[in-house]
Amino acid sequence: MINAFSIDLEDWYFPELLRDKIDPQDIYSLIMDSTMPILNLLDKYNTKATFFVLGEVARRHPDLIRLIYSKGHEIASHGMSHKPLWKIDKNAFSREIDEFDYLMKDILGDKIRIKGYRAPSFSLDNSTKWALEVLKERGYLYDSSIFPLQNKLYGLNGAPFEIYRPSLSDLRNTDPNFELKEFPLTVCDIFGVKIPAAGGFYFRIMPLCFFKNCLKKINKLNRTFVFYLHPWETNNRIPRIKGLSPVDYFITYWGISGVLRKLEDLLRSFSFGPICEVLGI
Repeated sequence: MINAFSIDLEDWYFPELLRDKIDPQDIYSLIMDSTMPILNLLDKYNTKATFFVLGEVARRHPDLIRLIYSKGHEIASHGMSHKPLWKIDKNAFSREIDEFDYLMKDILGDKIRIKGYRAPSFSLDNSTKWALEVLKERGYLYDSSIFPLQNKLYGLNGAPFEIYRPSLSDLRNTDPNFELKEFPLTVCDIFGVKIPAAGGFYFRIMPLCFFKNCLKKINKLNRTFVFYLHPWETNNRIPRIKGLSPVDYFITYWGISGVLRKLEDLLRSFSFGPICEVLGI
């Protein structure tokens, strides 16, 4: 079974927990250093992935986008500014989507087709469902933003765990006639306990054997899962920002030093492909 491998291509200073704590004069890019080890591992295991590209990163590093695309990976949208959907409105979101598409055509050529989108901070829920209308109007074919489990920052309790076509009246429900597919982030149900097993922070804090067992359980149910990671989560050189609460510091930095080792084990253990391949679109 082929599962989906995705990278949210953003630099270390974009996460919502950090943005208000960083002096703009202290910002410098580590995106190349952070992304190359991931690309090398994907090459080593002959794996293609979906890169949800942040527009601000693409504008500053067009050669990185060209490199990713030349290796056969899918280019999808992570918006332009990394503002969560709840911090912008429908018109601003529409402008971001258009700006991103123009930018990708400028970098990769007119033939590039952007099929998928992931909202910054997984900020798609029933309060921001208007975003799916915009994506549908722009010809997008899928979204992978819904986290079907509420946590401190995001989530939509009651949303399906499997791939589905969401209803615009309530994203927890399905509408077989809606043109766009939703690939929700991975949650595993073990004896009634819902465990987030999508990647990112959850990948960093969980013992690898437990994380893999969750994913194997999902495949045994004949369900594909989607894994995600941010490049900065592999780079132990990212700055440690002062002023974070102990909880936010833990969420941001715990487990970074072991991610590449765990990631290589994951690539050995499962078959992965880009989201467009898994969805057959």
